[in-house]
Amino acid sequence: MGGAHSRDELLDSSDSEYEESENENEASYEDANEGSSEGRVKTPSSIDDVDAKLKALKLKYSSKNPNPNPNNVKLYLHNSAESKWVIYEKLTTYSFVKSCSVEGESDEDEEDEDGEKGFWVLKVGSKIRSKVGAEMQLKTLVDQRRVDFIAKGVWAMRFFTEQHYEAFLVRYQNCTFENTYGFEAIDENKLKVYGKDFIGWANPEAADDSMWEDADDSFSKSPASATPVRASQDLTEEFEEAANGGIQSLALGALENSFLVGENGIQVVKNFAHGIHGKGAFVNFGGGSASASKMVQSTPKKTLLMKAETSMLLMSPLNESKLRSTGLHQFDIETGKVVTEWKFGKDGTEITMRDITNDSKSSQLDPSGSTFLGLDDNRLCRWDMRDRHGIVQDLAGSNSNMSTPVLNWDQGHQFSRGTNFQCFATTGDGSVVVGSLDGKIRLYSINSMRQAKTAFPGLGSPVTHVDVTFDGKWIVGTTDTYLVVICTLFTDKDGNSKTGFAGRMGNRIAAPRLLKLNPLDSHLAGVNNKFHSAQFSWVTENGRQERHIVATVGKFSVIWNFQQVKDGSHECYRSQQGLKSCYCYKIVLRDDSIVESRFMHDKFAVTDSPEAPLVIATPMKVSSFSLSNRR
Repeated sequence: MGGAHSRDELLDSSDSEYEESENENEASYEDANEGSSEGRVKTPSSIDDVDAKLKALKLKYSSKNPNPNPNNVKLYLHNSAESKWVIYEKLTTYSFVKSCSVEGESDEDEEDEDGEKGFWVLKVGSKIRSKVGAEMQLKTLVDQRRVDFIAKGVWAMRFFTEQHYEAFLVRYQNCTFENTYGFEAIDENKLKVYGKDFIGWANPEAADDSMWEDADDSFSKSPASATPVRASQDLTEEFEEAANGGIQSLALGALENSFLVGENGIQVVKNFAHGIHGKGAFVNFGGGSASASKMVQSTPKKTLLMKAETSMLLMSPLNESKLRSTGLHQFDIETGKVVTEWKFGKDGTEITMRDITNDSKSSQLDPSGSTFLGLDDNRLCRWDMRDRHGIVQDLAGSNSNMSTPVLNWDQGHQFSRGTNFQCFATTGDGSVVVGSLDGKIRLYSINSMRQAKTAFPGLGSPVTHVDVTFDGKWIVGTTDTYLVVICTLFTDKDGNSKTGFAGRMGNRIAAPRLLKLNPLDSHLAGVNNKFHSAQFSWVTENGRQERHIVATVGKFSVIWNFQQVKDGSHECYRSQQGLKSCYCYKIVLRDDSIVESRFMHDKFAVTDSPEAPLVIATPMKVSSFSLSNRR
């Protein structure tokens, strides 16, 4: 089974005014059974073909001044039923207006482009009104003077001159900035939002991208690199396993077993070179102890393997509306029992945690490991399961609600102001990256959780999940509508190459790159479906390099070739304005919404595959795929 891939869809006309029959190159959407050996298919300029035929018919073209209005465009709509583009209006106009409403047909609440009310809305003809922003998923195709976007359907606008096209993009970017940050898009305000060291994020064309290219060079020269990436790679399904109840989370092991955490308990599966397979033991949450039975009331949403994967921490939210937890359960894998319920406490007071993670990328393999990291809105800390007095009975208070053991606050900081932390991850050496509600991404060294060494500005969308490579050189942050990839490398004053975890990066900071779905795929994924849990492939050895990024959105598992993302000469980046966006990916389509997609540990890669298997979990099934050489 192969993965559906991204491509620029063909634009064909079926305009009823024209009797002439055209050769239609329909772009049917490929499902997981119709894989391609290429990650992307080049787009024929079919709009140009249509225009040439229309001009040959001499229909309504004036030789004097065909397009006097710079806002004139040709509008296309994607017909999902027939999987092709059709001309919606041969000639219409667009405008940017400020409005207090997107839905209203009346312009009574609107002002012109110099007005101060509301937010910026893009209007095209009488049909389209859309708030300007990331949700439009606007994609530029410079060679066709065309933009594709979502507005209750998938649309394309074709501009008549290059100047009109470029003027639209400038106006669109300025309106997006103002809608996002609440400031007019002038240099002074961009400096206020991004800071002087990150001004390249506001003006990517002037940013220093040498670090991206230097990283590519070092990768290609690395003697420890894995099998080179081949153009003929494809996804082949190896195993599919039914689950014992609705899967809520996936805990991949690097040793013999992995674990499916469901509504009723934990299912053990075996790790193989081609994926996870085989129904092992099943531990029911309702049996064994009173502590275990409590988990039935709230299914664990977060799991953490520890102690050479013989122990698992399970953290359940307080309820469906509150993602935080006041404690967790420790599950002994060898006995199949919940052995302890722990509370989060500090200075005698019960506190909450939003997220937990391992001390480092490989610490779950440490047989003596007893500490882990915790995160809440304004807290970043390390917890220790060992009691200072040798027994686990250090209670925070005498009341009955605090009668369970309390974890020791080993290290950390409680910030006084609203940092709004949302997610975090660790590098191979234990440095910490934290994503926030305001979109900022902060880097903390292994030696201090009090002050970030580097704080990358937000791009306007909350960061809901972060991951980092083993060497700390690359970060991927997840937002609802795109992924942001950041290079942390910089050269210090002595000419040494470092990461932002080790010191202040100064002003030689590369602009980030964005990973996006093209508008058609985004629309097919579902309006209400959002990106979640983007991960690098799993490496826990110095010198090894992560080769792919995987994220989920609705029923799609989306895979990017990381080397392709880093390649500045890559086809996607040609003539782009603004931050570089990569649209080259593979899609695996499932029958149900995907809970999680993750690559297995690098040790499970086999000789005919450049990557360890990809595991995809839905509520009722778990599937394994190999990135193999397609014959």
